Amino acid sequence: MEGMDWKGCVCRMRSCVLDLLSMEEDLEEEEDEETWELMSTTLRLKSTFLFCDFNQVISSARDERQKALLTDLANKLFYNLEQLDGAVKSRSMSVTQSRYTDAALVLQEVAAVLAL
Repeated sequence: MEGMDWKGCVCRMRSCVLDLLSMEEDLEEEEDEETWELMSTTLRLKSTFLFCDFNQVISSARDERQKALLTDLANKLFYNLEQLDGAVKSRSMSVTQSRYTDAALVLQEVAAVLAL
């Protein structure tokens, strides 16, 4: 992959991770339909960008060990984001907060990897 393409993917991934980590503020607000819709839309949009960019970054990884590590991290991330999406759809604040806590841990892992 061209250097600028790779850098663009990583930059967008960092942005998406930070946006998803900032969703915690939405979980502290009063439950209303607008908040649920905002969380759902943000989650779907950022997950889509992350999926596409992770695919590009994994494809451009230099060795098989690096590809395997990135693939495992991506699988863990998308599993947790899927669980969070289900919780948001259920409109249960307690379940959503629990799933968000799990997803946030993986998002922080991704952020740490992207910082390197």
